[in-house]
Amino acid sequence: MIDRETFSMTYDNFDKEVVVEIIDIFIAEYADRMAALRKALDERNFDGLNKHSHSLKGVVANFYDDTTHHLARQLEMKGKEEIFEGAEDIYRELKVAAESLLGELKELRTRYI
Repeated sequence: MIDRETFSMTYDNFDKEVVVEIIDIFIAEYADRMAALRKALDERNFDGLNKHSHSLKGVVANFYDDTTHHLARQLEMKGKEEIFEGAEDIYRELKVAAESLLGELKELRTRYI
């Protein structure tokens, strides 16, 4: 869930077009990011898991969603430490949280149009 107060404090001073662009980039890249994570998990590719989780974590930080950020960090650490146990569960939770973030961003985007 987006910390709307922090989001507003950060982005209300930006041009609305910039905010929409930041949101649109996340929306456009979302499916590929999640597919890359899924593929890394399926292949037990720890380097890919680390890399793609780290990238998602960085992007999510822009939206002040602590839950999604925390789950991406956990998955990143699984990749870094080369531990597969529990990664599937974290991925499932991450997917739910990220999809919720996606929905929130689509709704929030309308505020800036």
